[in-house]
Amino acid sequence: MKTKISTLAKNIRFIIATSAALSATVVGSVNAQQSQKDEANVEKIAVVGSRAAPRSIADSPVPIDIIGAEELSKSGNTDMLEILKGTVPSLNVHANPISDAASLVRPANLRGLSADSTLILLNGKRRHRSSVIAFLGGGINDGAQGPDISVIPSIALKQVEVLRDGAAAQYGSDAIAGVMNFVLKDNAEGGSLTARHGEYYEGDGATTEISGNIGLPLTKDGFANLSFQYKNADATSRSVQRPDAEAFGAAGLNVANPAQIWGSPEINDDISIFGNVGLDLGDDKEFYMFGNYSERDVRGGFYYRNPHTRGTVYSLDGGATLLVGDLTPGPVGQQNDGLGLGDGIPCPVIPITTDNVTTQQNYIDGVQNNANCFAFNELIPEGFTPNFGGNITDTSLVIGTKGEFKGGFADGVFYDVSGTVGRSESTFAIFSTINASLGADTPRDFQPGRYIQLEKNFNFDLVKSVDMGMYDALNVAGGLEWHEESFEVVVGDEASFTAGPLTSQGFGIGSNGFPGFKPADGGVYTRRNYAAYIDLEAPVTEDFLVGAALRFEDYDSFDSTTNYKLSAQWHVTEDISLRSSLSTGFRAPTVGQANVSNVQTNLSSGVLVDSALLPPTNPIAKQLLAKPLRPEESKSYTFGGIYTYDDFFLTIDYYHIEVSDRISQSDKKDLTQNDKDILRAEGVPNVDSLQQVSFFTNDFDTTTQGVDVVANYSTDLFAGSSKFSLAYNWNETEVTKFTDITGEFKVKRLEEDLPNHRATLTWAQSYDDFSFFTRVNYYGEYQGVHVDYDATAITADSAVTVDFEANYFVNDAITLSAGAQNIFDQEATRINIPASQGIPNNNWGGVYYETSPFGFNGGFYYVKATYNF
Repeated sequence: MKTKISTLAKNIRFIIATSAALSATVVGSVNAQQSQKDEANVEKIAVVGSRAAPRSIADSPVPIDIIGAEELSKSGNTDMLEILKGTVPSLNVHANPISDAASLVRPANLRGLSADSTLILLNGKRRHRSSVIAFLGGGINDGAQGPDISVIPSIALKQVEVLRDGAAAQYGSDAIAGVMNFVLKDNAEGGSLTARHGEYYEGDGATTEISGNIGLPLTKDGFANLSFQYKNADATSRSVQRPDAEAFGAAGLNVANPAQIWGSPEINDDISIFGNVGLDLGDDKEFYMFGNYSERDVRGGFYYRNPHTRGTVYSLDGGATLLVGDLTPGPVGQQNDGLGLGDGIPCPVIPITTDNVTTQQNYIDGVQNNANCFAFNELIPEGFTPNFGGNITDTSLVIGTKGEFKGGFADGVFYDVSGTVGRSESTFAIFSTINASLGADTPRDFQPGRYIQLEKNFNFDLVKSVDMGMYDALNVAGGLEWHEESFEVVVGDEASFTAGPLTSQGFGIGSNGFPGFKPADGGVYTRRNYAAYIDLEAPVTEDFLVGAALRFEDYDSFDSTTNYKLSAQWHVTEDISLRSSLSTGFRAPTVGQANVSNVQTNLSSGVLVDSALLPPTNPIAKQLLAKPLRPEESKSYTFGGIYTYDDFFLTIDYYHIEVSDRISQSDKKDLTQNDKDILRAEGVPNVDSLQQVSFFTNDFDTTTQGVDVVANYSTDLFAGSSKFSLAYNWNETEVTKFTDITGEFKVKRLEEDLPNHRATLTWAQSYDDFSFFTRVNYYGEYQGVHVDYDATAITADSAVTVDFEANYFVNDAITLSAGAQNIFDQEATRINIPASQGIPNNNWGGVYYETSPFGFNGGFYYVKATYNF
């Protein structure tokens, strides 16, 4: 707790210092000409997608979803990613067990594209990226580095706006799949306090959450709206005992059951604090400030280390013989492949001939009773399963002012100037593991290091209405933006990366599973870019609106890019309108992707190996034909229609997105002995400890197309008020160009892991003292993949899940709620590896395919109490 308070104090000092700096120079991005919204229609009015006055989503030339505060509060899950997944069918989120950093910050996919292809805004301002890079991202997200959406609590939000259209010409890099704008509450009075508890039907994953929101007046002309959320969640396990671990247990070894956990990680002290401040300065000018402090501790499982076969720890030949270290100085004497320093008395070769090598007499005589010879079976005879986790801290601050110039040449021009700073820090930890090269002196717990992502934005934006003799005034917007992004790698503790005295004998270097960051890996990498844009919207007639946007962006690490967008909407009749857009876009490689290196343990053809992810400029990566990263480029168009009649609302939109030179991790490449010899000659250290290498690359192109259908209907039914909502998405991705650097299996994952069809049907029923909310979720067929291994892949069946919540209004202030997510406990597809592969279904201890689009934990029930004031 003392450490947590110290960290909190450090980040508060960071925010205060940043606030003082930004107060001296406020510059920022625009949503000028912000008109006051009618509270009754707040969930139907969007700010994102236009720099003109906010408009109804029915009058938008691009498709936008609005998710209001009430709907956000009725999800059976407190994770913002899960809330959005249940509401936006084109958004997919996977559980990521045993996935290194992807277990700490889960990536999300809009329209089947990677997590960092969707731009995230908070109150219309660009949100910083997470410091976590998803090294094991399940194919689609391999190497993705997007913002951490999970830190945003639903109680802090007025609404979420999801722009389902390419918008890089309006907002810059990353907006290839679309834009999500999280709008904070701005009430100057009232508030709420909510307590919630739930757990899975299996009896694990207990989650307790307390959240609150309060609106306060800031003088008579302003507001300060504050929100918090505090949460703890237990881990889950959907595992069975692995056959090898079962055999070791039967042979007398004390192996945990299950030895390896497939499930959601444990989350402790997950706290988020958000603040939103606004003050009317008079004369049509306004000051605003908002930001957050968020922190959580996460801990999850890793792969079990078999005490006979685990390479560079227990064996070097797949379990044929034991890896024995010679602890005495002197000439080489060990007969086991010449390993060891030796003293003239060689350590014996120990063939593994039983289910428990520690019971073999040759082991007892040659290792256990021999002080000069060492094997890890003496220290950890049952094998071990590391736990991976870390502390994730996220802070941000935005300060700005907006208003209207009056008089002179700028008369009638609305301006918005602001400065933004965002920081994400991931401090990694790995427990119950070893640095094998240190032998018996190895610690068991390590601090492998930290990643820090720091971003600064300064914007100056203008909007003016110009009378051009059309039906209404031409809206002209323009602005400038400066952005700096840095990625810092902080070196881990020495034991996590050092090459110990047994290195030359074949024992692995660094904390097994996630070696620490070496001094050579540490450093700060920085990139700056600036942009200029112009954005026009012209209501040519009462029924015809056209828009155009052009954006120029220049990066100091690669060439500049210019992108455009054209959009239009035509009201054919009072009830029917057609809309369309055409745009280009781009996504710049992140600074982390261009510079980070990391070693992780992964399964390759069912065998645990150490794999290094390296920058494309690293000598090893260059040996494997890696090249410096360049931006992704996209072309997209949409076409759709809107139909409204009384209380019925329907939109249908087709989209087509072509992305070239997509950035991702390469397939993992085996290092040949020739590769190692060349690299060793070039002075590259620790080459012998690596078995595979991957790197970031622009290696493949994709074409994604799909259809979104959204329908809403309100009526009076069963003596109450009823609202029905239907949302459907068909999405298909085709990899149109790739090489062996990407590999055929990854292509298959990109094309088939996500369901092509997703749909939700929602019914909300309200009475004076009672209400209920139910949602039916449909997930089409998808590719079931286990341990990222092509031999495990099958086509998994479609499925339907049902969510339900009932609310009882005790009085105007108190509401009691009970509900369940996946109330009928729909089971994910069980692992069913084709018999032709000759692999047992439970070979790695899993029960369900981790690519299940609705997770694998099963039904979750909860109770909730809310106090409104």
